[in-house]
Amino acid sequence: MAARMEQWSWPPRYDDGYFPDPDSRYWFPHRETMPQADREPAILARLQELCAYAWDNAPFYRRKWDEAGFHPSHLKSLEDFEDKVPVIRKADLRASQAAHPPFGDYLCVPDSEIHHLHGTSGTTGRPTAFAISQNDWRSISNAHARIMWAMGMRPGDTICVAAIFSLYMGSWGALAGAERLGAKAFPFGAGASGMSSRCAQWLDMLQPAGFYGTPTYAIHLAETAIKDGLDPRKFGLKYMFFSGEPGASIPSIRDRIEDLYAAKVYDSGSMGEMTPWMHVGGSKETPGMLCWQDVVYTEVCDPQTHRRVPYGQRGTPVYTHLERTSQPMIRLESGDLTVWTNDATPCGRTYPQLPLGIIGRVDDMITIRGENVYPSEIEAALCQLEGYGGEHRIFITREGVMDEMMVSVELDAERWARGPEVHKAFHAEVATHLHNMLGLRSVIEIVGPGTHPRTDFKAKRVVDDRAAFAEMLKRQEEVSG
Repeated sequence: MAARMEQWSWPPRYDDGYFPDPDSRYWFPHRETMPQADREPAILARLQELCAYAWDNAPFYRRKWDEAGFHPSHLKSLEDFEDKVPVIRKADLRASQAAHPPFGDYLCVPDSEIHHLHGTSGTTGRPTAFAISQNDWRSISNAHARIMWAMGMRPGDTICVAAIFSLYMGSWGALAGAERLGAKAFPFGAGASGMSSRCAQWLDMLQPAGFYGTPTYAIHLAETAIKDGLDPRKFGLKYMFFSGEPGASIPSIRDRIEDLYAAKVYDSGSMGEMTPWMHVGGSKETPGMLCWQDVVYTEVCDPQTHRRVPYGQRGTPVYTHLERTSQPMIRLESGDLTVWTNDATPCGRTYPQLPLGIIGRVDDMITIRGENVYPSEIEAALCQLEGYGGEHRIFITREGVMDEMMVSVELDAERWARGPEVHKAFHAEVATHLHNMLGLRSVIEIVGPGTHPRTDFKAKRVVDDRAAFAEMLKRQEEVSG
């Protein structure tokens, strides 16, 4: 079965000169549209090859699987894979690299074959190093080009990569896909002082077709452009694809970016460890994300049992590489939260979907007086309001014996200039809307535009700070008094 799937082999081998017909919706028509019942035996065959390969080359997996009583010869079905193969976690990878520096004992290729080095920043502990072989980098480039094709990008398009070029995999993965696609790659980057103004100038001058970044940065860039007298709708952008944080699949946020730029917005992205991270990514016709199961096998699982949840239910993605030989991830628990479905798609691809994208992190959930709230739900609710200034902060504390939440919300410049009565009206609107959407009452603060810092990277909007909460309550009392 696998032999019939275009350019699908183990180890991966791709024809880097291959391009589909320019009018084709699909990069690989058979792989993308074959019945799921036909694809699953091919995936099982690949998992059998992958597990045998990892057993032979990675002491990390032999050790984990011995502890779980699993051997690759036990793998006879996808149900066996779910039932018998234990999940691994980021903490396992860090421990492996601490004991076997620098790449851990799950590196399956000789050091001489390593072509790219990336990793995590290490701001919250030991960084994790990603060692990628040259052949794997080619596979990553081919996978990303294929998914960008599904979004509508074509050879010759100019694609601006407006994300930090550092250890971060997002920018490099987008660049690799653009280059393999035959696009004019424009790696602008992000992060330096004044860079957003310069990026807006370049976008206005070059009129690129594509743009990559984070949703937060796209909104910040548009605000900067408008302040500088430029109209983002006149940049000529057609395709804007994002990763790094929730947002691009949330209708209110997606619609806001599309309105700011008059461009089509696509969501994509899982984890740096799982690069090609675009293996979950939307298409021109299908919103949310598709799970490109022949690139990375995705299971959405109960966070406790790691058994797949039924379609339509919420769980955490568990990922397995099908085209990585250097540091293959086999049942890596993401810790993210999503809902998956398996409906017919407008684009005709026969993959499961994540219609809401990545909602957030399982451990980001805020429990306030028995109600479970995710930061992305608050952002989505605020983006539905006329007058929202584009940034907010969520402060959590405990007043007496009760958890409390304050949401500090920016009002846009036009409404802020109208004075206190407009501020009070917006305050009431925010309070009512969040209560209706979230099912709980929150303390609301309305602040002026630019109060909360913007970022070129992932926005961090939740603060668990008792002192800050008390200070804001004091300010609220002064305003109301």
